[in-house]
Amino acid sequence: MKTKTIFEGAATALITPLTPDGVDYENFGRLIDWQIDAGIDALVIAGTTGEGSTLTDEEHREVLDYAVKRAAGRVPMIAGTGSNDTAYAIDLTKFACDIGYDAMLVVTPYYNKATQKGLVKMYEAIADASTKPLVLYNVPSRTGVAIQPATYAALAEHPMIAAIKEANGDISKIAETMALVGDKLDLYSGNDDQIVPVLSLGGKGVISVLSNLIPAETSQMVKKFMAGDVQGAAKMQLDYLALINTLFCEVNPIPVKAAMNEMGFCSNDIRLPLTEMEDGNRAKLVALMKKHGILA
Repeated sequence: MKTKTIFEGAATALITPLTPDGVDYENFGRLIDWQIDAGIDALVIAGTTGEGSTLTDEEHREVLDYAVKRAAGRVPMIAGTGSNDTAYAIDLTKFACDIGYDAMLVVTPYYNKATQKGLVKMYEAIADASTKPLVLYNVPSRTGVAIQPATYAALAEHPMIAAIKEANGDISKIAETMALVGDKLDLYSGNDDQIVPVLSLGGKGVISVLSNLIPAETSQMVKKFMAGDVQGAAKMQLDYLALINTLFCEVNPIPVKAAMNEMGFCSNDIRLPLTEMEDGNRAKLVALMKKHGILA
């Protein structure tokens, strides 16, 4: 039996506001409230965009705990609990389950990578330990390993594996996957430039970087498509394309951190090996934010 859908629409892969001394919880709370008030459909905490890989273990747990308490059940909450260390991913997943998260976002193992057999064994081990559904996160450009369609089909049989965040960029591969698992796993776009194409293959929405800036509009793009206004959704996808491309002109979350700084939601602090956005790229980003009315 298919696991219940976690959300439809747009989930923001939320930034984590930082200071040189740690997490800026005042701005983090303000950001969570603003996102929910703007109509976002779900929030992902401490994922790639939330700099989960450079939070200390203590910070990671504190960030997860703070966010789920601040959201207070207003939207589905998804915890970034993936790691290249399966034992650590299991431990973090159990913690997030215990404090009230609705689902886990579990990235493929980076650096040490895995065979397809290894991916199956890893995800099954995490799913076995979880009391909440897993979203499998495929982003080979960052991790060096890709989940193949046949591997998705094998993992779809596990009752705690519910969905895919697909950021492989290959629409043909995504179509192949959905042909195999479309009635068993929900699909979310992991790339903001492919929201509408992924919806056309049966996707339920997007786990988005863009929605840090424009939560209402990103959600609306999905809702237009779902309501049958494919042309309207496609127009929004294309209208925002230059902004999306600029949000990824340097490694995520460098540009989105710069954008949220311009909006007053965080300082410029970002953790090494990531660095602040280059001045020329930042100027292009600011110009596009002004064009779209995000900045005055």
